[in-house]
Amino acid sequence: MPQWIHHTSQPRPHLTRVLLAVLLALVMQACSSPRSTPAPVEDKKAINSQGVWINGGLARMSSSNATPLGAENAGKPGYYTVKQGDTLIRIGLDQGQNWRDIVKWNNLDNPNNIEVGQVLRVQAPNAPALPSKSNEQAASGVVVKPVSSPALQSPSNAEAVTGPSPSPMAKPPAAETASADEISFSWPATGNLNAYFDEIKNKGLDIAGKAGDPVLAAADGKVVYAGSGLRGYGNLIIIKHNNTYLSAYAHNQTLLVKEDQSIKRGQKIAEMGSTDTDQVKLHFEVRRQGKPIDPLKMLPAR
Repeated sequence: MPQWIHHTSQPRPHLTRVLLAVLLALVMQACSSPRSTPAPVEDKKAINSQGVWINGGLARMSSSNATPLGAENAGKPGYYTVKQGDTLIRIGLDQGQNWRDIVKWNNLDNPNNIEVGQVLRVQAPNAPALPSKSNEQAASGVVVKPVSSPALQSPSNAEAVTGPSPSPMAKPPAAETASADEISFSWPATGNLNAYFDEIKNKGLDIAGKAGDPVLAAADGKVVYAGSGLRGYGNLIIIKHNNTYLSAYAHNQTLLVKEDQSIKRGQKIAEMGSTDTDQVKLHFEVRRQGKPIDPLKMLPAR
């Protein structure tokens, strides 16, 4: 075999070392180079055309140490201090108000821009003060008549205590307002009851049914919310009946009404479903001035 063929067929030791050094350098450079990371996407809260919070609209913590907006009104009647996890839908339900009214009363440019500690007006300007929470009898829906009312005194007792019988007078405004706002409810669905009212564990009734069963308005009123922006309620409808009562219909499969729509008692407003829950049912709440009450006290016996 020729000599030149023999030499070229053998690897040269110094060339091998050079190649290995170059490869090692390339590997080390690749490991030490910073990996490119996609730029974070700014999460802008928004409301769609139906007024539904796309990502919940949760109250955010303030990024500064500035005094919260409206702090001067904290603790005053008709005002509410925002807590972590609040949304305007939740606040409206708990206060017995239309969330859009809260936006208007507080001149909010963006309903999602509420902060923990911010104080919001939750009662219409110049509206009469709500009954004191200490008045349990009034809060329960029972019309309380003053002891001094002529209707509660016999003529002889009235003369003995106050002299001659007073001239007839109108009922006190508080009793008249409470009486005027009392309404009659009907059942929103025909199924059996799966769960009863409990102030802590269940703020309404759970009514069983099949997917697609009709959900009916329990009383006349106006839709103040229709959407899925309140966690735990799925597709939800809230109807405001008057200045005292709201009713809520949760976990629907399909919503058949929209916000600001006037509703009649017995009107089909949705189809039963299982959104945001583990079974098909209607969760039905009645709220008196924002406070959940037992719907069975308002519904006729079956």
